[in-house]
Amino acid sequence: MLRRNDQLEVKVKDLKPNLRWFTITVKILKLNDEKIVFSKKDGDQHRLAEALVGDETGTILMSLWDEDIDKVRDFVGSAVKIKNGFVTLYKGSMRLNLGRFGTLEKIDEDIIVNESINFSEKFYGRNETFGYKRSF
Repeated sequence: MLRRNDQLEVKVKDLKPNLRWFTITVKILKLNDEKIVFSKKDGDQHRLAEALVGDETGTILMSLWDEDIDKVRDFVGSAVKIKNGFVTLYKGSMRLNLGRFGTLEKIDEDIIVNESINFSEKFYGRNETFGYKRSF
């Protein structure tokens, strides 16, 4: 099993459910609208948004929480390096995540994105929503 310091370099096509502690370089294509969610654990309110990111092997949705949304908003159209990323499933669909140990850094690199394959469209089966629910 990889530890935080063992940085596996991956492409979007290499992402699998529950993969952790990797580095990936992607272009941020689009930031979707924010939603308000509440923690089931303590009732705290959070902002949640998804960004479409990708590289030459395909695209994937990236879940962003609170202040990470603001960081990514400034980087739409740019390439970024994500360190200590991890993959989760949300309603059976893969999502790229930063989490508390992840970092996101803008880099000066031109990435041509293959938008014909979205790895978040593959269904992996039923799962829980990891302690959060949407507000209505």
